[in-house]
Amino acid sequence: MREIKADLWDWHNRAVIVITTGGQVDRRGAAVMLRGCARQARDRFPDLALHLGALLKAAGNVVHELGGGVVSFPVENSPFEVPDVRLIERSCRQLRDLTDRRCWPLVVLPRPGCGAGGLSWKEVQPVLTRHLDDRFVVVCQPNKHGS
Repeated sequence: MREIKADLWDWHNRAVIVITTGGQVDRRGAAVMLRGCARQARDRFPDLALHLGALLKAAGNVVHELGGGVVSFPVENSPFEVPDVRLIERSCRQLRDLTDRRCWPLVVLPRPGCGAGGLSWKEVQPVLTRHLDDRFVVVCQPNKHGS
């Protein structure tokens, strides 16, 4: 696993993009995508929340290939709870297995559960390191000064 400072969406159409998600579905059947890269994805792709909602209802809160080079990565069951490191670890294994099956050369993801989720990168980084190899790039946003 490699780490770089970059915007996740700069990699869209150049790599598989991973968005961190939860498992909650609203009354319309849409995945609840309130913050972070999940919200950004929902805003970029208008049908994504309904598509992910259908997948969550059919197969549960697991890693899902969403189409258009985007993959979900569960970090929580509800947007109203703190992300779960055990769920992040399970998602890492599922993402690695999907990447192996699809032979993807490059997969880019944010720091799962960090940022809006509130987990510490020091807590999450060792979990990712255990499961993700050099095909995986973890991005963190550069600060305003570009460093």
